[in-house]
Amino acid sequence: MSGGMTRDDKEAAMYKRKIKLGWVLIGFMLGAAVSLLAGQLPPPPGPAEDVQKLKEGAPKVFIDCVFCDIDYIRTEITFVNYVRDRKEADVHVLVTIQDTGASGREYTLAFIGQNGWAGVDNSLKFVSNKTQTDDEIRKGLAQVLKMGLVGYAARTPIKERLTVSFLDRVDPGMVRDRWDFWVFSFSLNGMQFGEKSQSRTMLYGNVSANRVTPASKLRLGLSGDYSKSRFTYDGMDIVSESDSATFDGLYVKSLGGHWSAGIFLTVDSSTYRNIGLSVNPSPAVEYNVFPYAESTRRQLRFLYRLNVKRVRYREETIYDKLEETLFGQSLEATLEVKEPWGSAEASIEGSHYFHDLNMNRLELSGEVSLRLIKGLSLTMSASYERVRDQMGLPKGDLKLEEVLLQRRELATDYNYYLSLGLSYTFGSIYSNVVNPRFGSNGSMGGYGFFFH
Repeated sequence: MSGGMTRDDKEAAMYKRKIKLGWVLIGFMLGAAVSLLAGQLPPPPGPAEDVQKLKEGAPKVFIDCVFCDIDYIRTEITFVNYVRDRKEADVHVLVTIQDTGASGREYTLAFIGQNGWAGVDNSLKFVSNKTQTDDEIRKGLAQVLKMGLVGYAARTPIKERLTVSFLDRVDPGMVRDRWDFWVFSFSLNGMQFGEKSQSRTMLYGNVSANRVTPASKLRLGLSGDYSKSRFTYDGMDIVSESDSATFDGLYVKSLGGHWSAGIFLTVDSSTYRNIGLSVNPSPAVEYNVFPYAESTRRQLRFLYRLNVKRVRYREETIYDKLEETLFGQSLEATLEVKEPWGSAEASIEGSHYFHDLNMNRLELSGEVSLRLIKGLSLTMSASYERVRDQMGLPKGDLKLEEVLLQRRELATDYNYYLSLGLSYTFGSIYSNVVNPRFGSNGSMGGYGFFFH
């Protein structure tokens, strides 16, 4: 039948419509099921949640450095967890410093593994120079710290988020130094302050030249100061002045890993000590029980000096002397230790003159900083000096202002100093967060609350 649909064509068209309707119903049912589940199940984890889980397994680090910018470090190095108690840390980073010949500083970073990381240790160094700014120094120190911590982070799942890059660097030993390791510095400071009834003027200057190499050390320094005080009381004007000048020289020659030899030279003048001019060359020898290469962590040094002093006094002394030549010797022992539990330093020095062994001096000093238990620290420092060698004390009575203002040296048998401090911190051990608002210490900017 032309121009119309057969029975079979109509049945085929009907079948196709049923198939299409079935697929539409199936799609609608699947969409409804997905919408229902979406309202009950949490969304799939995003990148931020992945990083958070990885961060929880990252190493816990304790930075043992009182002079470091800890906020900056926490901001720049975010792939570890920072804690404020060393016993909670997986890695204890102990930072020690010593001066370099170029008047810079050498920072030694000792990475000490703890808890499950015991025995995983490392040590790196960062050297700053005198011309670098504080920002440049903290950037360099943070970069070296980052390199040291990567090795620990690479042992944890957070390694998936770490990358390593390489920058070409010039070997410092390849650089030609046109100054031949000489470093010069100059400083001049002045201060003036006062009020209606009193005023004070102070001046201080310093010039130095240093040359330090692995084989030798030469330090030369010239300094001077002047102070003048004026007081008006009950119609009287009281004026007091003092001045001093000192030249210090030191040359040391390295004699292996434990021995050194050298000479000190001191030339000085002081109104306080009644010295018009004093010249004191002192040859010396030193032995360090530990190798000098370990000096940032531990030292036990014995220093022997032979003193020859030619002195001219400003006023006649209590021993009826205006000038004299003195011969003597001294021996000093110094112990310095810096470890994860804290630090300790102790020194003892004895000296005497050959012409009279009763003219002697004994000096004792020590400082200990201990981390006793979690969050509890103890710091102690003390010194004691037994004095029997005041050769330059002037004859006659001192003026009252000279005594009160400490313008002249007084006769004494001893002097001492003692300090004791205890601190305890508790609460959250983590310290990853940096919040600089209202100052880095969160202080109240001078506003306080008082209760009476």
